[in-house]
Amino acid sequence: MRWIVTLLTCCLPIPALAHPHVFIDTGLELIVDETGHLTHVRVTWAYDEFYSLLVLEDMKLDQDADGVLTESEEQFLSGFDAQWVEGYNGDLIVWSGDTQVALSGPQDASATSEGGRIVTSHLRAVEGGAVPASDLRAKAFDETFYIAYEVTRPVTVSGPVSCDITRIEPDIDGQLAQMQAFLLTLDADYDLEENDIPLVGENFATEIFVACPST
Repeated sequence: MRWIVTLLTCCLPIPALAHPHVFIDTGLELIVDETGHLTHVRVTWAYDEFYSLLVLEDMKLDQDADGVLTESEEQFLSGFDAQWVEGYNGDLIVWSGDTQVALSGPQDASATSEGGRIVTSHLRAVEGGAVPASDLRAKAFDETFYIAYEVTRPVTVSGPVSCDITRIEPDIDGQLAQMQAFLLTLDADYDLEENDIPLVGENFATEIFVACPST
């Protein structure tokens, strides 16, 4: 989704350009029990190189700049992105059928680096008891598009049952055309900081479908 930077840079008024953009390659592991019910979701985030550099410099890690963290540095970094404010959904929505699945906050957080990029992982439990995984859907997105998520890392199902995984990619060209048409309607002095920012993040999200047999 790096293409969004070009679009925003070309089309948005100056105040909006002050906002940084973070890009995250995302992976999901859906954990299913022997009855075909979803119990947990493990989320992997791989941050873009520039944001990773900013975090490492701010936390005074990887001082030799070799892109590799020591074990103690990994422990220090773990959980830096798992301090969530109340009500934050972790930029992940999961549905079982038509019902949105309630997920816990991040647990079992870990962090490492790959080629200078920070890669973190956290586990989220299904709250209120496991839910059927016979008709699951999942989307990773930030509705404001401050953060751009791209599901480029593995999406897997772990458990004793065999499940089917399919994915539907967003209509990027169509969504870009709609966004560009909207941006062109704005006045040159339109201030997005004082007005409602269009919530377009979901429009650019990959939709994951999982079907597991229930017993």
